[in-house]
Formats: sequence, structure tokens, C-alpha cells
Amino acid sequence: MLVDTAPLIALIDAGQGDAHYRCVEAYQKITSPLLTTWCCFTEAMYFLYQLRGWFAQDILWKFVDRKALYLHTTGIDEQQRMRELMKQYQNVPMDLADASLVAAAETLNIRRIFSLDSDFYIYRLPGNTAFEVIP
Repeated sequence: MLVDTAPLIALIDAGQGDAHYRCVEAYQKITSPLLTTWCCFTEAMYFLYQLRGWFAQDILWKFVDRKALYLHTTGIDEQQRMRELMKQYQNVPMDLADASLVAAAETLNIRRIFSLDSDFYIYRLPGNTAFEVIP
């Protein structure tokens, strides 16, 4: 299952209020490891540092260490697809992190995403398939 930036932050930072509790509850029901992109991982690291410093960043690294979170690396074709997606959804608008997740979903044939971002109800996969958004 793909995971967006906000749940990565909310799982670690109890200061995120209701989002924290919703994400922890959803995470406890997820049986497979999570997969994110380097764009989302970088974004989460930035915000975690702003919110809680190195301690919170280290917790995110520990998700990777224990293989609860994997990092997807894009190839050139996927990078070009990210640009196309950002152009296609410029009215939403789609940021780079969201584009990286949609492109990864297309490449890896994944339709489940752990996200708090309502834009994933708008984005479509090949065949006009909608994402299954968790929680």
C-alpha cells in the first residue's frame, strides 16, 4: 500500500490531533508494509523536523529500518509521467509528492493509498480507476 506524507507525520506526531488517532487506528489494521516515494519521504522529514526536531525524524527512519516502510525510486519514464500528471491536474493543483505517488501507483499497479489528502478521490489511474483511500 502506498502512503502519503500526512499519515507518515500523523503516525509519529501525536500533536496532529484527530489525524494522529485516525492514522494510528488505520495503521494497526494494515497488514502489509507501506511504500512511499522519496518526494513524500523528504516532505515528511522536513515537516517532522519543523514540528518535533531530529527525534521525530529518527522515528521515521526507524520505520525504514524495521521494514515497515519502503522507499520507491523513480526511473526517467516515471519522472516524465510526474510532469504530465502535474500538468493534467494543474487545476487541483497536484504537487510533486502527489504526482510521485500517482506515477508509482501506475508503475506498480497499486490502487490502495494511505492518505488524508482528499485530492486522491479526484486523481484517476489507468482505466479511470479510482484510488481506494485509507483511512
